[in-house]
Amino acid sequence: MDKTDIVLSKLLMANSRMPYRELADELGLSVNAVHKRVKALMEANIIRGYRARINLSILRAVLVMIFGSSAARPIDDVPRRLQQNDSTYWVALAGGNNLYVGAYLEDISKLEQYVAFVKKEAQIWEPIVGIWNPPPVAGKLSTLDYQIIYSLHRDARKPVLEVADQLGVSVRRVQRHLTRMLREGLVEMTMEWYPDTSNDIFTMLHLQLRAQAEQAKAETMLMQRYRPNFFFSLSFSNLSNMILCWVWTNTMKELKNLLDRLRSEETIESIVPNVLYTGYIFDTWRDRLLMERASPGLRRAL
Repeated sequence: MDKTDIVLSKLLMANSRMPYRELADELGLSVNAVHKRVKALMEANIIRGYRARINLSILRAVLVMIFGSSAARPIDDVPRRLQQNDSTYWVALAGGNNLYVGAYLEDISKLEQYVAFVKKEAQIWEPIVGIWNPPPVAGKLSTLDYQIIYSLHRDARKPVLEVADQLGVSVRRVQRHLTRMLREGLVEMTMEWYPDTSNDIFTMLHLQLRAQAEQAKAETMLMQRYRPNFFFSLSFSNLSNMILCWVWTNTMKELKNLLDRLRSEETIESIVPNVLYTGYIFDTWRDRLLMERASPGLRRAL
């Protein structure tokens, strides 16, 4: 992948329904060129689908990230074991037997039980646990909203006309509901993205900030200053001076140069890089709940 592919992937990760014309304008390309890039990413099995989900805030859920060195041998068996818990949505393996586990918890009271599960199955005896609370949203979802999300659940780029036909309502009505949900942040439109099928290097950086640094400002600055290499970042309410960053580079030399630049940043006290080599995405209770909130008749029709 090149830098344009990375920016394109970030745009689709943020809103997988973004029209090709808008993608083209953002990237400074023709619509046809964007189509070709998306097709190439899909043929390379990097993009494996577009998904629609209920926003975590609507569900009053929390996201947790658990990471550390695993004593499991072989470590490649661990993702299958972690999948047995329907809170696990993402597992990534890194060098040095380091493991990253992402989970959606229905509420924070389930944290202790889930951490115990990960410690046992992944054999991470001293895990670091980060808690991320999604920004609150004010809106609510109607029955039709849930039906629209369910229709788009496995294909978030499905045309509105097709959704309307499936639900037996007008195109205008579906478009009105969908526009409101996107505007108010009630629905998450993302994609299943597997960069490990490429030859690129993805690294997880543990950035420890200096005591006087403001976490939110530092995170925003780093994401802007080091784009597109900084693909994604996550900070936690219980780890006040730490930021996890997913970083893309084409070569190890480029990664080394990036780390050298980061070490000169006044806000950063230390950096621990872990090169990722494979990842897994799983369905969770969040997907099951969407099915339950769609009517039985609708599920059969779709």
